[in-house]
Amino acid sequence: MPTYIYKGRTRKGAHQEGEIDALNEDAAASLLMDKGIIVTRLQDASTVLTAGQFFQKSLGIGRPKHEDLLIFARQMNNLLRAGVPIIRGIQIIAQSTQNESLKNALGKVAKSLEEGKSLAAAMQEHHVIFPSLVIAMVHVGENTGNLDEAFIQVGHYIQNEMDTKRRIKSATRYPIFVIVAIMVALIVINIFVIPAFSKFFEGFGGELPLPTKILLVTSDFMINYWPHTLAAFIVIAVSFVLYIRSSKGEIVWGKTILRFPIVGKIFEQALLARFCRSFAMTLKAGVPLLQALLVVSRAVDNPYVSEKILGMRAGLEKGESLTRVAHNTALFTPLVMQMLKIGEETGDVEGMLGQVAETYEQDVDYALKGLSEAIEPILISVIAVIVLILALGIFLPMWDLSSVALKGS
Repeated sequence: MPTYIYKGRTRKGAHQEGEIDALNEDAAASLLMDKGIIVTRLQDASTVLTAGQFFQKSLGIGRPKHEDLLIFARQMNNLLRAGVPIIRGIQIIAQSTQNESLKNALGKVAKSLEEGKSLAAAMQEHHVIFPSLVIAMVHVGENTGNLDEAFIQVGHYIQNEMDTKRRIKSATRYPIFVIVAIMVALIVINIFVIPAFSKFFEGFGGELPLPTKILLVTSDFMINYWPHTLAAFIVIAVSFVLYIRSSKGEIVWGKTILRFPIVGKIFEQALLARFCRSFAMTLKAGVPLLQALLVVSRAVDNPYVSEKILGMRAGLEKGESLTRVAHNTALFTPLVMQMLKIGEETGDVEGMLGQVAETYEQDVDYALKGLSEAIEPILISVIAVIVLILALGIFLPMWDLSSVALKGS
């Protein structure tokens, strides 16, 4: 019997975590609900990452790109439609793929299939390579006999993920470049430019203007204390990473990034679009509602939103309607809630969710197009302030010195 690692809260709000043996995830969740524990995270103990796997997954080392997984899904669909046996199809793709980690994983998947395991179970052994949503879709495809159709849906999902990330990268490329350029310019100015003027300012004789004092103090600090600054930065960065990896910290950080000025709303809409699209796909594929929510909670890639989705699942287990539990999350707009209600009444929840996903994706598209326009005035203002301080700090003493020289003559 599998062992599951869980995290959750009691009805009084106390934090609970531990292990439980159950036939499957649904049974484990039901047992915990009977004990009065509202599950926020449930994971098969066999899929827990080792320290090395966690490090690789955090940094993306060795993981296949979305393009590699998209090619894999499309090739599997084509081979299955052509009547090629699954094991032979996996071996063919393993020989042709360019990504070494995917090649190795597919080779091991083929061996597991030869040992009698199902494709989903074999892929689950390589959960660092294959996303949980992909594995769930494959599992349903195997059970329904529509594995080729499942890979079509997987391809659509990966393509949507690629398109969203490409749009975000395109919209943020210019602001990131400008911010990096400003930081590099400040470092160069403080290390090389300001020290060249410091000897001149030392012989000034009079009281230096405030902007000049700020420049000199900043430059001296960067030159004399850069090891301490670097060490402090590393300590703060490591502490921050460890905090956001903790049970409480990851939820706090997941909520915080959705509250960032300007970009927070875009992140939220992109996450909700992913949730709706993933939820619609899993329901359409025939995944049971409660199981679908569990799978999708892992696909949204935000612990705060994931906890909200698992809260929806807990509400459904109590007998509440989908519309009500979605409303309780406070994540969805009134328009989305209305469409969910219609979908629940008509029995076409997946269709309504697909439309909701399209609405969010359109909103994200529109917001990303205006992102540069929204950030540009802020960047210009920051650059203007920096240039003003530099100009005043360097030229004010010169003007004062010129005035003294003119009076003396």
